[in-house]
Amino acid sequence: MIAEFTERVEKAEIAAGVLLRPLAAVDAEALCSAYVENRKHLEPWEPVRPEYFFTVEGQKERLGGLLRQFAEGAAVPLVMESADGRIVGAITLSGVSLGPFCSAQVGYWTAADQQKRGLAQAALHAVCRMARDTVRLHRIEASTLIENIGSQRVLEKCGFESIGLAPSYLHINGEWRDCRLFQRILHDRPPVM
Repeated sequence: MIAEFTERVEKAEIAAGVLLRPLAAVDAEALCSAYVENRKHLEPWEPVRPEYFFTVEGQKERLGGLLRQFAEGAAVPLVMESADGRIVGAITLSGVSLGPFCSAQVGYWTAADQQKRGLAQAALHAVCRMARDTVRLHRIEASTLIENIGSQRVLEKCGFESIGLAPSYLHINGEWRDCRLFQRILHDRPPVM
């Protein structure tokens, strides 16, 4: 089933002039530019990144790992691409697990100049549909820093419910941070084995 999922992930228009599509090896330069342009915007919400991360070579290495996980059915990395070919966000299903768990985690970001357009919400809706209909995941989990109200609103608008608080859950921006955990139950069919 995972192999079928990775083969069926296709482009989808999620907003005027913005496509959600699978990450590709040729995206290293565009992704590097996106991370460099949005470094300060993303810094409060991400782990401390080494300088190498903000280079084309660093992104090539990172993409190689993500694409291997994609081929193995363990992750689904997608990017949001504007009409001019600029990457304006990303969303990734990771830790895909079938069997009795049938679950994955989701993480996403949008560029500073693309905020308040509903891109994260549209991308998350699309990913939930793919995860439910193609992979047949039972649930998707997400976490946000306690103060990331914007991301919590996106999750709630996409049908995620808060399931608790996780103290010192993630090492973000140089320190262990408390997070609010969310989940969305996608269906109640028997699990994919």
